[in-house]
Amino acid sequence: MTAHADILDLKARMGQSIIGQRDVIDRLVIGLLANGNLLVEGLPGLAKTRAIKALARNMDARFSRIQFTPDLLPSDVTGTEVFTQTDRGGTFRFEPGPIFANIVLADEINRAPAKVQAALLEAMEERQVTVAGTTHRMEPLFMVMATQNPIEQEGTYPLPEAQMDRFLMHVNITYPPVEDEVEVMRLVRGEEVAALSAAGTPDGASPAAPPAAIPQAAVFAARAEIGQVHVSDAIQRYMADLVQATRTPAALSDDLARWIEVGASPRASLALDKCGRTHAWLEERDYVDPQDVRAIVHDVFRHRIAPSFEAQGDGMLTDDITDEIVKLVALP
Repeated sequence: MTAHADILDLKARMGQSIIGQRDVIDRLVIGLLANGNLLVEGLPGLAKTRAIKALARNMDARFSRIQFTPDLLPSDVTGTEVFTQTDRGGTFRFEPGPIFANIVLADEINRAPAKVQAALLEAMEERQVTVAGTTHRMEPLFMVMATQNPIEQEGTYPLPEAQMDRFLMHVNITYPPVEDEVEVMRLVRGEEVAALSAAGTPDGASPAAPPAAIPQAAVFAARAEIGQVHVSDAIQRYMADLVQATRTPAALSDDLARWIEVGASPRASLALDKCGRTHAWLEERDYVDPQDVRAIVHDVFRHRIAPSFEAQGDGMLTDDITDEIVKLVALP
């Protein structure tokens, strides 16, 4: 199979266990192929953790889940030096923490204090962890997918802007339509029946084996092909104009000037380029067009634009501000 066929197979398998969240599946796959970290936000019970687990389960990759709590320590994430006694005397050896995996789920990341959140920064940006003066490299396939609940603020520690900016995209999960919710009930009921059947399988018999996992080589091959996707000068300028509009909103409209407190960093331009090329590749094109940029601009800007108090008073969300920017910035 080609790399593109493998990735489409991965999306199809994820779709079998995630109902009504096609956009979320697309964003998770884009994050994987673009070699970035994702922040997934949504209300309780909207399959945030399930979606991330579905991605890891269908890949030949080591998965690790970290449940963030107020009493978590940085060493609980990165690992620590452990003293051991040997025949030659005592020595220290490094015991890797759960961050050392291919796909890391940082569940409810905003429940841990700032020091623990900061422990993720080096791993997310530099793909390495330094403990006791020794640097330990992460594996070639490595990504952090963090979840947070937008409505529970008691006992939480909001992520600082510097860490928010490290995430390639901020993916928002919303309630599914009624038709999809019916399918969710059928899916979960079927999974429960299958689990009970497997538990009651007589000795010597075994349930049907799951299909082979998608190899990591398919991801690296896809990334190599994505690197060859053409981005014209006009499209590059369009991406830069979108980002620049968040910094100089008064040049576009008085309303934007009132609504934006802080604009997006240069990481937003890089994210538009990476995600735009990945979106084009998934659509089986070898070039990026404006629709690829518009498809992912909300996820790139959602956590990088700081709305003003006036915007909040006007009931304007970051997505609404992004809609206005997209409307006002001229297409190439």
